[in-house]
Amino acid sequence: MSNIRKNNIKKLKEIEEIFANNEIEDLKEFISKRKCLNISNMTLVYLYHIFQATGILTTSLAAGYNNYELIWIGIGFNIAAGLINTFEHINNSISQRILKDIMLIKENKYIDEGLLVDHEKDNNCKKDTFPNLHDMDDTYKNAML
Repeated sequence: MSNIRKNNIKKLKEIEEIFANNEIEDLKEFISKRKCLNISNMTLVYLYHIFQATGILTTSLAAGYNNYELIWIGIGFNIAAGLINTFEHINNSISQRILKDIMLIKENKYIDEGLLVDHEKDNNCKKDTFPNLHDMDDTYKNAML
């Protein structure tokens, strides 16, 4: 009877260790994703303002000179700015969900049922699919750009 109990205790400790390691791996992944989202959102914010200002300026100048083709180009810039703004808002909502999961891990209330983690596991997403420009040397970066 004591051997069965020792085996059960050993199994429970192994299970707890697996869950603890899973939380640590998820936390590292969440922090990495938030960092990536924050960097991309900074870029999107700058692009949004550039496209928005260019669209307004182009449309205003074109309307002043009655250049209808240029008006449509300005409208195109404004549409692109709207799309960029939409992507920024999507990234912000994803970042907020990740932050909630990070806070749940911190409070020791985390349950691994989030779509963000399961989505990558289900699709067998590999990190090597797209090259990371930060890890490349300059000659390879220039060839890709």
